[in-house]
Amino acid sequence: MYKAEDYTYRVFWSESDQEYVGSVVEFPYVSFLDKNRSKAFEGVTKAVEDVLAIYLEDGEEPAVPLGKRKYTGKFALRMTKEQHQRVAMEAAEQGVSINQLLVSRV
Repeated sequence: MYKAEDYTYRVFWSESDQEYVGSVVEFPYVSFLDKNRSKAFEGVTKAVEDVLAIYLEDGEEPAVPLGKRKYTGKFALRMTKEQHQRVAMEAAEQGVSINQLLVSRV
């Protein structure tokens, strides 16, 4: 079972709420607001602990933390024929492969 510390958090200021928002990438529906940045982080971390407890109680598997996922280095990309043509032309003009051109943009 994963721990709350395994997940990916962000804390940012919300102008509309006039508070900090603590969020977790793997659970986009979980957040916590507080006027204090540290408390927003603590609050969202506690919320994830609660979510994980619910998953455990229900016998379900929670989202795999980003840091625990395995990546192959491959990524399939679909685009229109026109986009493909433009990218191919730009890659040729730069003397690189389409893959090298797109990786340089990421």
